[in-house]
Amino acid sequence: SSGLDPIEKKPLYHFFPGSKIYSIGSYGCNMKCSFCQNYEISQYVPDGNSGLKENLPQDIVNKALFLPQNIGIAYTYNEPTVFFELMYPTAKLAKSKNLKNVMVSNGYINPDPLHELIDIIDAFNIDLKAFNNEFYRKQTGGQLAPVLKNLKTIKKNGNHLEISFLVIPNLNDSTHEAIEMFKWINEQLGSDTPLHINRYYPAYKLNEPPTPPEKLIELREYAMQYLKFVYIGNLHFSDIGTNTVCPSCNTTLIERHGYNTKIKMVDSKGYCKICGYGPIVVLS
Repeated sequence: SSGLDPIEKKPLYHFFPGSKIYSIGSYGCNMKCSFCQNYEISQYVPDGNSGLKENLPQDIVNKALFLPQNIGIAYTYNEPTVFFELMYPTAKLAKSKNLKNVMVSNGYINPDPLHELIDIIDAFNIDLKAFNNEFYRKQTGGQLAPVLKNLKTIKKNGNHLEISFLVIPNLNDSTHEAIEMFKWINEQLGSDTPLHINRYYPAYKLNEPPTPPEKLIELREYAMQYLKFVYIGNLHFSDIGTNTVCPSCNTTLIERHGYNTKIKMVDSKGYCKICGYGPIVVLS
């Protein structure tokens, strides 16, 4: 699958806000999340007749260069590490043509391929699915420790990083555990790491009702004690927790309504126009 998406859909709120990015994905995943919101493609095993076109890096990059107002390529929809052999040469070629590379991932990847990607991927959105290993083992078939290690590697290298946390009732919505997660992000990755607290909807094998909006708002309030940029996602018909506000002077810098983004008080280098705090967003 492929399409030209708002960058906010990844979600990335601090990397070229308001721009569009050519987004590509394949099939398969290295996790088996019971609650996968993209399970039609992540858990699909194509047979020989699936009609999947063999895309070449050159074709993907040419398409990306041709699309109007496109800043680059996002490797997304399913887990990009499973199509590493296509992603790596594509991203390398894209970088040589001054396109930006974005990876949306569960962060469950071996150190060697991650180190190769770190040199060519400009921005990551990593899913931190919970802050306990039992959840990872039972619900995803993966482990927590490698994900935490990889988050530190990405941050240490200076790549742009945002984190997504899908809150699932009765499975990973313990306030105590969430606070431990927020503290860890603050201490290990820095308080300026943007966090997206996202609403879960019943999907795949899980029938828990959608996350109550109050729970998302409560967790966001706790997170704001440790982190400067905390957003609420997947909450349809609501703009609660979608704007970017200056942590220093409290000015609304970027306003968002759905995928409609209005940059109001950010200068061309990504700093607050009122008090000079920053850089808050990546714009070049």
